[in-house]
Amino acid sequence: MINIVLFGKPGAGKGTQAEFLKEKYNLTHLSTGDIFRYNIKNDTELGQLAKTYMDKGDLVPDEVTIQMLQSEVDKNPDSAGFLFDGFPRTLAQAAALDAFLESKNQSITATVALEADDNILVARLLERGKTSGRPDDQDEEKIRNRYDEYNQKTAPLMHYYKDQNKFYSVDGIGSIEEVTQRLTNVFDKF
Repeated sequence: MINIVLFGKPGAGKGTQAEFLKEKYNLTHLSTGDIFRYNIKNDTELGQLAKTYMDKGDLVPDEVTIQMLQSEVDKNPDSAGFLFDGFPRTLAQAAALDAFLESKNQSITATVALEADDNILVARLLERGKTSGRPDDQDEEKIRNRYDEYNQKTAPLMHYYKDQNKFYSVDGIGSIEEVTQRLTNVFDKF
């Protein structure tokens, strides 16, 4: 089983690339953003709680995120592997994911970070916000707050996975096809 964590700041192209990668490698794509939106749209208890944080541009607390993710993994017992998009975002989440996967006799195979300049990403998100209707993509201050959160809480994960020899960095700037090819070059190693 292959379990890949796809990292990158909001707007780095994780969702776009995940669509190609899940098909090519037969992985179940678990996007925390999609899981949050599903729970919010269906007005679940966890969705209501997550929305209060997302509306402020803050990250959803670990325990809420972990519960949602575990539920999604459990819904896919026959999967050939998972592509985790947007999770883990903190060291505590990484440890919780490791423990959860270990309880299923699995582990993280690798982590891949899509790297891109903040100013390019802000422009991407503001453009996406015009069509997506997502309020967190329409306010530059909220976007930059998400990047600050990422830098403080998620960037340390790079060291966590580097220490396990499971970290790969990929340039996320270029055409969709160029970035897909860079990712494929890395994924083919697994």
